[in-house]
Amino acid sequence: MKLGLIINPVAGVGGSVALKGSDGVVEEALARGAVKQANNRTRIALEPLVAVKDKLSFITASGEMGADLLSEMGFTFEVAYQAPELTSAEDSKAAAKALLDSHVELLLFAGGDGTARDICAVVEETLPVLGVPAGCKIHSGVYAVTPKAAGELIASLHRGELLSLVDADVMDIDESQFRQGVVRAKRFGEMRIPSSLRYVQAVKQGGKESDELVLHDIASEVISRMEPGARFVMGSGSTVAFIMEELGLHNTLLGVDLIEDEQLLASDLTEAQLFEAITPGTKLVITLIGGQGHLFGRGNQQLSPRVIRAIGRDNILVVATKRKLQALDGRPLIIDTGDAALDRELTGIYPIITGYRDSVMYRAANPTD
Repeated sequence: MKLGLIINPVAGVGGSVALKGSDGVVEEALARGAVKQANNRTRIALEPLVAVKDKLSFITASGEMGADLLSEMGFTFEVAYQAPELTSAEDSKAAAKALLDSHVELLLFAGGDGTARDICAVVEETLPVLGVPAGCKIHSGVYAVTPKAAGELIASLHRGELLSLVDADVMDIDESQFRQGVVRAKRFGEMRIPSSLRYVQAVKQGGKESDELVLHDIASEVISRMEPGARFVMGSGSTVAFIMEELGLHNTLLGVDLIEDEQLLASDLTEAQLFEAITPGTKLVITLIGGQGHLFGRGNQQLSPRVIRAIGRDNILVVATKRKLQALDGRPLIIDTGDAALDRELTGIYPIITGYRDSVMYRAANPTD
């Protein structure tokens, strides 16, 4: 699992010296004898991950913004941003940009509402994030309830437990007014966070009727993402077949079809035909095949390594019911393309479409890793 880590080392530094925050008063707070606490709070968050640290890698910023703590705790990491000795909001933004460019799977950050604003300004909803509460004021929904809870949430993701991806508000207050006793919170955006699974009623009830309801919701979500002119490669499997049925299109159950503007362009394509048909931005819709949870390597040989590379990991849409994912009992989805280098590129955390505006995070891996 490839995680990003950003620590705002001066988050909340003014709290212990009655400055009610850190915005614009860092030097004054330190002069008053304030002690930085953000790294200690992050240490608590990382402790649940120590037992599986050989399975994790971090991308972070230098010094107190992440590298020092990761080195001390024995985690594997790379530095993507060189931070100055005294950091500011601009460093949080620059570090977030560097981690986004490094394609981390989840960004863990420690700070307060101001830090959340800085991260949101760069990341928005393009990357799952999780905040470690370390500031004086925490009004944003992107933070775990405690630092330990943040670490436990990531540990549960590594164990293969289902976690919903939900939109959470980024809020902040004016600290200058806060120091005068006036609390005025303002919404600045939202980011996507992993959260304990929200089971939809249809999944709880069981039976054919509820399964059809879930499949209808999955189809509605995929169809809502079909922008004009975009091509979609529709893979094998009954879940993908249901999407084609909702579109009123013929589906090749054990083959690969191509659609554009919700119309069928070609059916049951060969690998060579598929490769030639790929255009920039082409999306691939696939589901897990068989009881072992294969994404690539079983039942979809037309999706060769060169086809998958031409499409790109960011354009892969994985669809599945929560019931099917739960049946894996925590085992990762299987990536077995026959190309070891590509398998490594494709492993990691995927957002799985499980309903309309509903998705969960789940891990994919090569069985030999």
